[in-house]
Amino acid sequence: MSDGVLSQEEINALLSDTGGDTASFDDDENTLSDEERDAIGEIANISMGTAATTLFSLVNRKVEISTPVVSIATWNDVIENYAKPCVFIRIGYTVGLDGSNILVLKEQDVKVITDLMMGGDGTNTDGELGELHLSAISEAMNQMMGSSATSLSSMLNKMIDISPPTADLIDLQSTSDGSEIDSFLRGKFVRITFKMEIGDLVDSTIMQLYPFSFARDMYNSIAKNMEIDIAGDEAVVNAAEAPKPEAPAPQPAAPQPQPMMNQPMMGQPMMGQPMMGYPDMSMMYQQPPVNVQQAQFQPLMMGDFNPIQQQENIDLIMDVPLEVTVELGRTSKSIKEILEFSPGTIIELNKIAGESIDVLVNGKYVAKGEVVVLEENFGIRITDIIKEQPK
Repeated sequence: MSDGVLSQEEINALLSDTGGDTASFDDDENTLSDEERDAIGEIANISMGTAATTLFSLVNRKVEISTPVVSIATWNDVIENYAKPCVFIRIGYTVGLDGSNILVLKEQDVKVITDLMMGGDGTNTDGELGELHLSAISEAMNQMMGSSATSLSSMLNKMIDISPPTADLIDLQSTSDGSEIDSFLRGKFVRITFKMEIGDLVDSTIMQLYPFSFARDMYNSIAKNMEIDIAGDEAVVNAAEAPKPEAPAPQPAAPQPQPMMNQPMMGQPMMGQPMMGYPDMSMMYQQPPVNVQQAQFQPLMMGDFNPIQQQENIDLIMDVPLEVTVELGRTSKSIKEILEFSPGTIIELNKIAGESIDVLVNGKYVAKGEVVVLEENFGIRITDIIKEQPK
């Protein structure tokens, strides 16, 4: 610098230093250390492992969730991984942790899970995703994340509880920056990616999205718990290393009186008799014989099931609403015939008068019945339950 004027090189150096400080500050706020990544990944791994066990009981299919991958992401990263509409499930924490996170599932995966929960084979996924699917997947997540909160309680050594999850179908292409869903999605956030497999029906990827404040809250909780454990271990080590007090010097034994001829000493047994005041030592070390046999099990048949477990699984979805449809009959018409419809047109159906009508639940035949009139409303009296679905 000469005459109080900065050269261009000095100006560039100052601007470069300022920019470097700002970037460092941003990185501290919107990044995670290696220790934080490892801890959050381990927490997510244990939590989702417990949730997978609960999902298995709901869908009665083998559920596998891979080891999580923790990364920093933006809304554009989410859009690149989920091109189609997907379901955002918000899990809010009411006790133990402050904040919420979002679980992202693909639309097709939600359809498969809900169909399995309702007793289907996981292939009835046609049609749009509706309120029935969202209600069912919310109930499933309530069970899954509830069990996950129990695992977190044991891990963090404090009570963890959640509010009932809420599910929404989101079109990512029409959502600009994610702030319409949650404010923390406007900038950078923590993304945890899992690979999920459900039998041979689902082979997909799910994501959990955390705000940085929530992720650090979990890390601080587990770090505090680890400090307590380490302090306890050090106390045990110090107690073990403490010098032990010296044992007192042994006192000389008092002289024993000499026994008289042919009389036993005090405390010694006579020939063939046990010691007075003491149990027979030979009886003390004798153990009764143990009869060891090989365990026998009945063969497990393909049709075996546990009715109690089955009833518990059904109880989990008792409150899920189902759509019941009564079908009087069907027919097919050409477009030309349909365009000719007018008031008074009679359409002939494929059933004759007096024939029973079909009852469908979520599009599946479940029963047959007959039409009745209840006061001023139509009703149906069930006459037959269909055990096997018609082809």
